[in-house]
Amino acid sequence: MKRLWTPAWIARHVAMVVLVVSFLGLGWWQITRAADGNSISWGYAIEWPVFAAFVVFVWWRELRHTLRSAVDGPSAGGEEAGGDIMAGAALSSGAPTGVRRPVRVARVSAVPAGGPEDADLAAYNRYLAWLNANPGSRPGDYPG
Repeated sequence: MKRLWTPAWIARHVAMVVLVVSFLGLGWWQITRAADGNSISWGYAIEWPVFAAFVVFVWWRELRHTLRSAVDGPSAGGEEAGGDIMAGAALSSGAPTGVRRPVRVARVSAVPAGGPEDADLAAYNRYLAWLNANPGSRPGDYPG
């Protein structure tokens, strides 16, 4: 429970209370407007409590997520239940875990070396090279 009394969580608790009270107050305001004859306000009178319920849902979900990660310990890495199952499967299979180096892959050219080059492609490459060599110019200044 100590995790729920950090400055970040206190700000979340306060934000949740302020938003829920505000949204319910706005819902009540819309009900009074609807009772005075504004028929559009009936939709808003339903909408604001739904927003308040959504805020409570997100707050509760984050609360449960934080408490679960506190129970699971640092080895879980704060992942959802599906991630924990996969991590457990990787550990039980004896597969190495951790960060590995990226694999370098050689690129193969689509045009064979020394083969015929497309004239349009060569003209476009010259245009791009000119744009790169003249950074302050506009494409309309291209002499070719």
